[in-house]
Formats: sequence, C-alpha cells, structure tokens
Amino acid sequence: MTCRTLLGKKYSRTGADRSSDAAWIPIEKWNNLTPEQRTKFLPLCPDFLIELMSLSDSLSDTIKKMKEYLENGMRLGWLINPKNQQVEIYRAGKEVEILDSPETLSGEDVLPGFILDMTIIW
Repeated sequence: MTCRTLLGKKYSRTGADRSSDAAWIPIEKWNNLTPEQRTKFLPLCPDFLIELMSLSDSLSDTIKKMKEYLENGMRLGWLINPKNQQVEIYRAGKEVEILDSPETLSGEDVLPGFILDMTIIW
C-alpha cells in the first residue's frame, strides 16, 4: 500500500525480509526510482520507519533490525513495544532514547508535522 503526500511516500509492510510495519521516504528519493523499482520492494532504506512489536517478535532480533536500518541510512525510527508500553527512538548519530508510555510521538525534523497518538496503541 502506498499513499502520496507532498513530502514523500508512505509504505506498509510487504512481507519482505527487512520490511518495517510502516516507512516513509522523501519525494526526491521516490522520483529517482524507475517505474519498475516503484512496483517492487524498494532498493533503499527509508528515512523514517516504525516497527510495532507483536507478541511473537524477539526484542533482541528487532533491536538488531533497527540498528541495521540505522547503518543503512535511516534517520528516525520508532520501535514500539505495546506489551511493555515502551518506545525506543532511534536517530542517526545519537544514542537510543527509551520512553515509557508516551502519549504522542513526533516525526521531528525528518517528517515535520507528523504526530502519532500513542493512546490508540496503549
């Protein structure tokens, strides 16, 4: 599933090996893709992504996945753990920030104006 915005493109999970639950890339990156690339799993790392842990997910494996995203160009990522009501925020070049039961999360300078109401998840 894709959704157009003026800033970029949003993607939902595709089932690929390194696919997040939700991801976003700037429109400039989207425009540089070929029409064929746009119909498949994208050959690039998103600037922003969300991982929503399920009960069957391993925390250590998901943390490893988030670090892999950072190493490949992710600028902002949220690892949301509904069971513990905790969010790990991954930012390029910074230490991981852990929040307990935040009411909202912000897209910061990566996705300005985007706010996720966490009360719908908790």
